[in-house]
Amino acid sequence: MKKVVLSLVVGFTTLTGFAQKPSPSLLTPTNHTLVLIDNEGQMAFATKSIDIDQLRNNTAVVAGASKIFKVPTVVTTVAEHIFSGPVFPEINEFYPQATSNYIDRTTMNTWEDAKAYKAITEKGKKKIVLAGLWTSVCIAGPALSAIAEGYDVYIITDASGDVSKEAHEMAVTRMVQAGAHTMTSMQYLLELQRDWARGETYVAVTDLVKKYGGAYGIGVQYAHGMLKH
Repeated sequence: MKKVVLSLVVGFTTLTGFAQKPSPSLLTPTNHTLVLIDNEGQMAFATKSIDIDQLRNNTAVVAGASKIFKVPTVVTTVAEHIFSGPVFPEINEFYPQATSNYIDRTTMNTWEDAKAYKAITEKGKKKIVLAGLWTSVCIAGPALSAIAEGYDVYIITDASGDVSKEAHEMAVTRMVQAGAHTMTSMQYLLELQRDWARGETYVAVTDLVKKYGGAYGIGVQYAHGMLKH
């Protein structure tokens, strides 16, 4: 009888252990590089697939998340001083240009720029997360190129945009067909936090959500105010 009970305990423990093992496809603060591409005024002016206010908030969630969790991050621009203009304030808030060494390019495909390619690949991460403008050009180019070189690519679709809804959706479809994974800005943030018991990032994450998380952020603010925790 004791052997039976012991076997059941061991079996349950084993099953519990397996249940607690997360999927390797999930993102963690240390298993990927984030690349923020061409979040600039000139690119935003023509973006029609998403409301610009929403795009800016989503971009802030992504940039803030990467800063909170110390994710290796590359910020790149295209023709910043002669055409596209400065990056969104929401990126500059977390990655000030004076100290973040933005990489300015002439190439539409970030992967084809020698400095950008080196900055991304020298991080040594096999997962690459992309977000920016426009989806069909500046995101699709590096996504397809990185996949071709064996990288595991993730696209934050609501922190990216294009000149039309169709352009954005067709670009996302093309990347998914090539093997890319899609996710949203809030999914990115919460996937990195993963457990609310992680107190070292709890306050920063909930503060970020309250500032840029829309209705969810108001809910968090309400809960903190009403429940006093």
